[in-house]
Amino acid sequence: MRLVFPLAYALLALAFSTALADDLPELGDVSRTTITAQQERQLGEQIMRQIHAAPQYLDDPEVTDYVNGLGYRLVANAPNVEQQFEFFVIDDKTVNAFALPGGFIGVHTGLIVTAQSESELAAVLAHEIGHVSQRHIARLFTQQKQAGMASLAALALAILAARSSPDLAQAAVAATQYASYQTAVNFTRDNEREADRVGVQILEKSGYDPHAMPAFLERLQRSYRLYETNAPSYARTHPLTYERIADVQNRVADLPFRQVPDSLDFMLVRARLQARDLSPREGVAFFDDILTEKKVVNEAPARYGLIMSLLRYKDFPRAARETNTLLAHVPDNPVVLALAGRVRTASGDARAALDLYASAVKRFPRNRALIYDYARLLIDTKRSKEALQLISSALDYAHSDHQLYELQAECYAHLGQKLQQHRSLAEAYTLIGSLPAAIDQLQIGLKAGDGDFYQLSSAEARLRELRAADAERRREQRQ
Repeated sequence: MRLVFPLAYALLALAFSTALADDLPELGDVSRTTITAQQERQLGEQIMRQIHAAPQYLDDPEVTDYVNGLGYRLVANAPNVEQQFEFFVIDDKTVNAFALPGGFIGVHTGLIVTAQSESELAAVLAHEIGHVSQRHIARLFTQQKQAGMASLAALALAILAARSSPDLAQAAVAATQYASYQTAVNFTRDNEREADRVGVQILEKSGYDPHAMPAFLERLQRSYRLYETNAPSYARTHPLTYERIADVQNRVADLPFRQVPDSLDFMLVRARLQARDLSPREGVAFFDDILTEKKVVNEAPARYGLIMSLLRYKDFPRAARETNTLLAHVPDNPVVLALAGRVRTASGDARAALDLYASAVKRFPRNRALIYDYARLLIDTKRSKEALQLISSALDYAHSDHQLYELQAECYAHLGQKLQQHRSLAEAYTLIGSLPAAIDQLQIGLKAGDGDFYQLSSAEARLRELRAADAERRREQRQ
């Protein structure tokens, strides 16, 4: 699967590609960058609204929260951090990762599954963080002094298409112009070396093995030699050369090797993705074989993958037995607890599931998977007031979570509060980038005839804000 965007974005970017290819500022020189960190963030947010709507965007809370946790640990040790970072996951079996304007970094599921250690995965993320911290992406826009934000966003989307799916970018551009376009969208070798240098520093300061970076690059290069016409996506979008690998090897040569054990969450997330990629029957056979033949020292990830496969296979009695075994060995992990709650719910034991979620949410109050599942079960068991209290508390710190607003809207619907229901749906639509739909929801809510004075005033003020934002968006599109 590839991440696909309308070809019009790539075609629109042609107007800017030649100017971008030439006269970029020297490395380290940010004084000539024409867009600010705030403008970069706005570009990234525009792109992310498109990504959220793409079918390959993986909104799996366990996987996304793990990747963000790993990413934040690395960002804490990165230089020149001027903005927020956000990590997201693309459901694509190819080995790749990419950085967008504004601190948004995408990770393919294929990279997570293929990485032979958590340090290797961290090495790739550290490299991408290096691209952002050194503002390599901003330099692609250096010559666009007169371009509007909408035009720059279109160019950034074309860059994303090229990095995530080079074939798509090539198909979108006339053959005679592809070379100059590709020059614009690819990072230079100097960019790659600088990102490698920064990445090694981040890895070492974050407690991961810096030797994982050259090990990962060498393995990709071997794959490139074996499959020259079908090289790994990472190798095609991040130039792999002997000089680059040698440079990274030299940087880590004097650093001590670290035996950094993989975290349990890393292993559980890999098992989760492996189970998703297999059919239920194949998954049961695959993880059963690992456990029966004792192919691993730590059986918890394989048992986790087995339980996921048993759930999909609808073998609930065995899933419950395996869950009890897993909980006996791993009693206090949110990823395991979320799966255990789903098993109890699927087995028809809602009471036990509610008790488990209530305890787990107290222990891990910001875990999205637990909050989503607990809220859903509360709604399904006609306890919408409790679900609403849980969701409202979560929104105090997760105010950009569209799924929470959708659950909140469902609670209000069950409680007969129509204005609040449509207000929550409006916020959900706003977060996924559909301002016209958000405006429609607020208009419907204001006509519902309920709500107190404060709620009506707040909804009317929000409607004015969204109309103004939508008008500004339309003006930018016309530029």
